[in-house]
Amino acid sequence: MNTTQRRRPELAGFLRGRRARVTPADVGMPPGLRRRTPGLRREEVAQLSGVGVTWYTWLEQGRPINASPQVLDAVARTLRLDQTEREHLYHLAEVPYESEPELPAQTVSAEIQGIIDALDPRPAAVYNSRYDILAANPPYRDLFFVSQTLDIGVPNVLWTLFTVPEPGCPVVFRDSELPLMVATLRSAYGRHVGEPAWEDYIRGLSAASPRFAKLWAGGDVLPPGPRVKTFRHEAVGELRMTSVSLSVDGMPECRIVAYTPDDEKARKGLAVLRERRERLWPPSLPAATASLGSQSPMSPTTWGT
Repeated sequence: MNTTQRRRPELAGFLRGRRARVTPADVGMPPGLRRRTPGLRREEVAQLSGVGVTWYTWLEQGRPINASPQVLDAVARTLRLDQTEREHLYHLAEVPYESEPELPAQTVSAEIQGIIDALDPRPAAVYNSRYDILAANPPYRDLFFVSQTLDIGVPNVLWTLFTVPEPGCPVVFRDSELPLMVATLRSAYGRHVGEPAWEDYIRGLSAASPRFAKLWAGGDVLPPGPRVKTFRHEAVGELRMTSVSLSVDGMPECRIVAYTPDDEKARKGLAVLRERRERLWPPSLPAATASLGSQSPMSPTTWGT
């Protein structure tokens, strides 16, 4: 049995189930007499959706008929489908689904912050699709804080990497790393072409960095993925770290990026940075510790890469 043959029975059952839960009163219709179904009748769904009774009957029977996005939207409104159910209807009817564009998230929940804090001693942060840094744990701040970014005023990875002078940049091999990151950014940009926030972001960074403008004009695309990167820190030297991206339910186009030491030198380097932090913010100083832990997700001390 092919995919279409499997989906049609699922589509039929899904529509029947959703129709049964919508009462005539829900859509402003009188209940009528001798109603054998707990919800709407097929002809009522067809009437309210502006489609033929025969066509809707065939759709609900799972027959191989074509459905347009406009018609599916009308049926979805009649059946009071939420966004997840509407997307499911599209998939079962084998019609391409385009979700409404969403602005990149700018905050994280306490639960997500707790998760990345629990990854200590591994550096971890939450990025949205524009590489805005929404949250970070203390090891991330230990490794990636760049003092020059205080003057930039933009809590964003790419702004840091493209505008901070080479000696102060935490990424060692910028010539190989930056093209990959720009290609990842462009793969996300395809879902947001024309949106003012995205266009302003691209235009502003292009003006701030000719190197970014040149890479952006190249048009390469690449999805996020695990990579080994080399970073530098004035206190411990170069550290090889493997980055892994994890998606976050309920936060579209956001990901947790965690860094794992790639060798013993990197592991020891992170331990040294942790010891430095604990000397600066010992447990005996609760006020200082609380202040560090309660930084705004967009605070400059969460900047990095």
